[in-house]
Amino acid sequence: MLASLSLLIAVCLPALAAGGEHFAYIGAYSGPQSKGIYVYRFQPATGELTSLGLAGEANNPSFLAIRPGGEFLYAVEETDGGSVSAFRIDRASGKLTRLNRVSSHGAGPCALAVDHTGKYVLVSNYSSGSVALLPIKADGSLGDASSVDQHKGAGVNRERQEGPHAHSADFSPDNRFALACDLGTDEVVIYKFDAAAGKITRSGAAKLPPGSGPRHLAFHPDGKLAYVVSELTATVASFSWDAATGSLKQVGIVNAYPPDYHGQQGAAEVQVHPNGKFVYASNREQANHIAVFAAAPAGTLKTVEIVPSGGKAPRYFGFDPSGAWLLSAHQDSDNIVVFRVDPATGKLTPSKTIQIHAPVCVKFTPAK
Repeated sequence: MLASLSLLIAVCLPALAAGGEHFAYIGAYSGPQSKGIYVYRFQPATGELTSLGLAGEANNPSFLAIRPGGEFLYAVEETDGGSVSAFRIDRASGKLTRLNRVSSHGAGPCALAVDHTGKYVLVSNYSSGSVALLPIKADGSLGDASSVDQHKGAGVNRERQEGPHAHSADFSPDNRFALACDLGTDEVVIYKFDAAAGKITRSGAAKLPPGSGPRHLAFHPDGKLAYVVSELTATVASFSWDAATGSLKQVGIVNAYPPDYHGQQGAAEVQVHPNGKFVYASNREQANHIAVFAAAPAGTLKTVEIVPSGGKAPRYFGFDPSGAWLLSAHQDSDNIVVFRVDPATGKLTPSKTIQIHAPVCVKFTPAK
């Protein structure tokens, strides 16, 4: 009886949280009109965003991650002397209180993730091509890196792949491995993750076609598949994931742009819908599209539609916790477009637009 009650609570609580009011935190590049991380109150019933203003000051907080439990937020500060900042979230007002700032152990940090236990932050440094593991202290602040790995190598594109460029940070669904896409070396670097010792140890890599420029990775909810978007070729590669060995095997690849498009490529983000039926990818530069794919159990993708993103340079997009809405952040047109998602077809319908300077990242946490 107790076990059944526990299972019922585990199933119902996420649904309740997803349907309630949330804070949406926006990471953006700094400038005359932007001083850091901004926060909005988000209504999942209507897709409405209400500005609550500046949540916390930071220098180029282009990418954000929220610790499980929703009490703390972490942000890269994308500078040559890269750093990562820790903030406490006020669950009533949405405001952020800075706890501390530590080195990212590399230049140009551009992505980070919190492990599933909430004990470590993994950060990728684009300019220097390094990855660092940062311990989270009991008060939510960050300690100095407990493990650092420097990528090596180059790719065939001499302008963009002159050296390593670590561009993503992810943990495997079972928290036993960490992964980082490297745009410069055309590979997804895979690490064994030792949460007890606070160490990442390189265990392998998955290669992409030369000149691809892998950028971001997203796991399927079933934990058996992963999808990698490549910036330089605007493609999405499907991989089967072996959780026992921590290895990726490519099973397919598709284009994230229309058949009649012949302009410059610049794919940016890849996400899997919470229902697991659809995969989405954005393409920047001249395209400014979001591609929607139907996801087959074997890992292959079939194009559903490719639609205008509603702005310039859809650097990032993400789903609200209910999965009913997709928010596309446009770095070059200073706006975020809210799309309604059809859960049956995966198709997107633009609903509303808000203006904000150089938005890059959108992350949600429940509001009290």
